Amino acid sequence: MLATKTSVSSDVSIVKSKLKAYIEMMKFRLSLTVAFSSAFGYILGTKGEVDIVNLLALSLGGLLISGASITINQIIERNLDSLMKRTMNRPIPTGRVSLQEAIWFALVIGSLGISLLIHFTNPLTTALSLLSLILYSFVYTPMKRVGSIAVLMGAIPGALPPLLGWVAATGTISQEALIIFGIQFVWQFPHFWAIAWVADEDYKRAGFKLLPLGGKKDLHTALQIMSYTMFLIPLGLLPMKIGLTGIDSAIVATICGVLFLSQTFALMLDCSRKSALKIMFGSFIYLPVVQIAFLLDKI
Repeated sequence: MLATKTSVSSDVSIVKSKLKAYIEMMKFRLSLTVAFSSAFGYILGTKGEVDIVNLLALSLGGLLISGASITINQIIERNLDSLMKRTMNRPIPTGRVSLQEAIWFALVIGSLGISLLIHFTNPLTTALSLLSLILYSFVYTPMKRVGSIAVLMGAIPGALPPLLGWVAATGTISQEALIIFGIQFVWQFPHFWAIAWVADEDYKRAGFKLLPLGGKKDLHTALQIMSYTMFLIPLGLLPMKIGLTGIDSAIVATICGVLFLSQTFALMLDCSRKSALKIMFGSFIYLPVVQIAFLLDKI
């Protein structure tokens, strides 16, 4: 009897461990931000009451497709991940998830995500979601070893979630959809480059070339980061300009943009990892705060 209980306990422990590895592999928190951005676009796009069922289906579908994209990325880069300190403990390099298991996992959650979007949204939303998966997994991923153009290719799927949400609500790609896409698209550049600066040594081990202008951590790269961050200030005012949101969120977006921009000046002065790290964390704060401000203004 005791042996049976021990065996059951061991089986439960194995299942829990495997489930934890799958959640880790799909970068659940990152996928959750994709779901939030999709929901943000959907709520902004609705002119009447929000359809909770459609909103939940869109968010869950976005989360699953994002998880599939990230899993495919790790499948392709499994040998490179083992070379970097920040990724060597991921599920595939450590053997907690086999290559075959990872492939099946990506296929299952990707198919579930697409099925949800087909059933609860519209063909354009589904097609754009598939495009996002393809660009991230099969264009951005291999191009990381080519040059900084990979950041451009990665910024497109990275900025699609709010546009997808808008399209799910309205069925069209309108001026408003392009503006909320544009804000998240431009945000990707200081975000990506700050991460690339902080993780430069690790990235070099894998042959990743994400920093602009020859991949150097110098004033030229810092200027590039500053330039893109500066563009977020006028972009943050466009939703108010076209009547999508009001003055309150415009003030919040401007304050956040100015604070975010101010962090880039320190990097221009000292070109240090510490300053790049502050920009990286600043980018994590900027986007959700601005999006929540837009939502509150809309509601």
